[in-house]
Amino acid sequence: MNYNSIKAIYKFEMARAVRTIMQSIIAPVVSTSLYFIVFGTAIGSKISQLDGISYGAFIIPGLMMLSVMTTSVNYAAFGIYLPKYTGSIYEVMSAPISAFEVIIGYVGAAATKSIIISFLILLTATFFVSFEIKHPFWMFSLLVITGITFSLFGFIIGVWASNFEKLQLIPLIIITPLVFLGGSFYSTSMLPNFWQTITRLNPIFYIMSFCNFRVIFYKKCKHIMFNFFIIFNLNNF
Repeated sequence: MNYNSIKAIYKFEMARAVRTIMQSIIAPVVSTSLYFIVFGTAIGSKISQLDGISYGAFIIPGLMMLSVMTTSVNYAAFGIYLPKYTGSIYEVMSAPISAFEVIIGYVGAAATKSIIISFLILLTATFFVSFEIKHPFWMFSLLVITGITFSLFGFIIGVWASNFEKLQLIPLIIITPLVFLGGSFYSTSMLPNFWQTITRLNPIFYIMSFCNFRVIFYKKCKHIMFNFFIIFNLNNF
């Protein structure tokens, strides 16, 4: 295992995030604040509680998962596509490093950046609503698994894409709609029976609403190890 090459790719990708801090860090924090202002204030004033918690607190796990899933895909896809576009990928290919080590470097950096942003969202949420995380260890573990899984998916998209349009195609028309329709900002119990059945076909639903990320946040799940095992397998399905 060529650890120096992995470290070089990882550090380069992390440094690029620092160079584009307005887009990589500031923008997600601003958009999160807007979510809380619009959803938490406008809609939250009409909904007192969902599943026993305030609406503002209810949407925090949804915002974090939305961020992790979309940013990890985008970061990983752009991270490998940009060297292809500029031609610098040939420097990586000519280096004494295997494909597996290249994947570790790019995917590790993308997952790290997406997890950092999710915690920035969590920090931003403290200014708008009070909440308590029941299982912080399992919350962090699920974030890591989800970040790595979707970063791997994004890496595949970056390798497959031949232009910037293809690079954004799958995240925009598949990933984002599935996250929004998976119970990120509402309880699926509010839906008619037909749409509840349709929602259960969405794999994101089982990450968000089945004794999972939201329950890890707010409830004492008696069978958390079993449910975490289910989520792990869904993420790697």
